[in-house]
Amino acid sequence: MQITEIGVIGLAVMGRSIALNMADHGFKVGGYNRSGKVTDEVVKEYPHENFIPFYDMESLVASQERPRRFLIMVKAGKPVDMVIEQLVPLLDEGDMILDGGNSFFEDTRRRERSLKSKGIYYFGTGVSGGEHGARFGPSIMPGGEESAYSHIAPVLEAVAAKAKGEPCCAYMGPDGAGHYVKMVHNGIEYADMQLIAEAYLLLKYAGGHTNEELAAIFEEWNEGELKSYLIEITARIFREADDYAQGELVDHILDSAGQKGTGRWTSLESLRQGVNVSMITAACNARIMSNRIEERKAAQSLINGSQNRPAVDKGTFADMVRKGLYTAKIVAYAQGFDLLRHASAEYGWNLNYGRIASIFRAGCIIQAQFLDEITKAFDKDSELTNLMLDSYFLEGINRGKEGLQNILCLGIQNGIPLPAMSQAEAYIDAFRGMPVGANLIQAQRDCFGAHTFERTDREGIFHHDWGQDNE
Repeated sequence: MQITEIGVIGLAVMGRSIALNMADHGFKVGGYNRSGKVTDEVVKEYPHENFIPFYDMESLVASQERPRRFLIMVKAGKPVDMVIEQLVPLLDEGDMILDGGNSFFEDTRRRERSLKSKGIYYFGTGVSGGEHGARFGPSIMPGGEESAYSHIAPVLEAVAAKAKGEPCCAYMGPDGAGHYVKMVHNGIEYADMQLIAEAYLLLKYAGGHTNEELAAIFEEWNEGELKSYLIEITARIFREADDYAQGELVDHILDSAGQKGTGRWTSLESLRQGVNVSMITAACNARIMSNRIEERKAAQSLINGSQNRPAVDKGTFADMVRKGLYTAKIVAYAQGFDLLRHASAEYGWNLNYGRIASIFRAGCIIQAQFLDEITKAFDKDSELTNLMLDSYFLEGINRGKEGLQNILCLGIQNGIPLPAMSQAEAYIDAFRGMPVGANLIQAQRDCFGAHTFERTDREGIFHHDWGQDNE
């Protein structure tokens, strides 16, 4: 007799939250954790009539009728393989395993191939939104065998966040597509957060704004084109009182940020694909530099700083930062979706970029009003090669580019590090056809290594005798 409809393996914060979300939506959920103590804690702290605890995997598997469905919510890497090794001998052909962690997409492709040979469907399922999203509605990105998606869609689409009445969950594509999209989502998230941090530095150290003023500025921005989850929580952060000292908490937090690896994966994959995601790479590097605390302290007394040059008019400068931030944000998303476009061609995924943007509109960390326009852009032209070429975003770039340039100049004069914004401007200038110096690089390569070059005035491949003895 069927007792459960889906099993969740791994009941830490994310697993517990999504299991309870499923239970809220009327699904009978079997929960299992390697540590029975954790399972007991979930039952005690979050009692739910639709949540049924299990203390061994055999009982969990036996509680479902075929085809069975299991969602793995454990740490990415070897722990996922260990769960699969335990689970697979208990399954039958046609059963389904979903991996809801931040697994590397190549691991997902490997697992999907292996399990397919055993007749078991494997879905790499990106889940974004943190604990709150998992509990009350995340953005979900499943990838795997399309013919089997209908068996898991009712559960995933029921528990996903809703944007304009539509679930923020959709089939992404075969094998590793779901986890790849989640990886790029996280890369964009890195860039978005770094841009906001740079806007904060500009407003505070060049604009001279207090935390209270910063909160008001970000609240105002959240009423316009920058409206998003990250802008909203940033406004709240500036007003949050400290627990142990006078003033706001943000001023007592160490100036050092960690990272879990998905941003780095995005950057590394972009190099492999030959795609420029310089803003995501800059955001990763900014976090790396933030961790060099002792070196930064030492260098502060050794390297001359810049002369303080405050903005002339705080209000005008704040509006300039807003325009620059929005312009740079367009570039970050353009880079991320460009990487998705190349990956789709490389792996044969046939990604739907408009649909991807639409499922980011709620539930996830990068949820923003901005994504409505990205959805429209790709719905209008599914072959759009770069988001900046869409008329809406092109107008935004042209409107805000001068503001971006101006805040960069003042920021550099004040010694404020602006790695992501700087890369946004460099990307725009290179993309619009300005000389990038590659002609000189071709000449250098031919001069020292006879690598040949192409000409502007005639077809063919050329080599020149540069008249020197190169070693």
